[in-house]
Amino acid sequence: EVELVESGGGLVQVGGSLTLSCTASGFAFHDGSIGWFRQAPGQAPGTGREAVSCIGISDGHPAYASSVKGRFTISADNAKNTMSLQMSSLEPEDTAVYYCALILRRDPGGAYYCNEYFVDYWGKGTLVTVSA
Repeated sequence: EVELVESGGGLVQVGGSLTLSCTASGFAFHDGSIGWFRQAPGQAPGTGREAVSCIGISDGHPAYASSVKGRFTISADNAKNTMSLQMSSLEPEDTAVYYCALILRRDPGGAYYCNEYFVDYWGKGTLVTVSA
């Protein structure tokens, strides 16, 4: 059974840094993509989870939401089945529950997905709170 466990969330001040980690078990990193999605507190029902960043498992190619590009860095260690998200210059708008997600497929053109609709497995989430 695949399990994704996040760690590293917490309270940080505006402008601060935090690193989230995700450890996968029951799955060997081979292909597809793994990434981070987030959902802000009080979000309207049905709004869904925002894709923050994903990385291709086989080639390490990263993708970022425009709102975090230049501030967040995603990395994966396939040998250890772990993934990290280094977050810096944090803003109050980054406050959310961050979910680790595993997507086992690619689109028909071979590109990686980074969209909640294609997620095969979710972690339970870790809360990041950025205080002003």
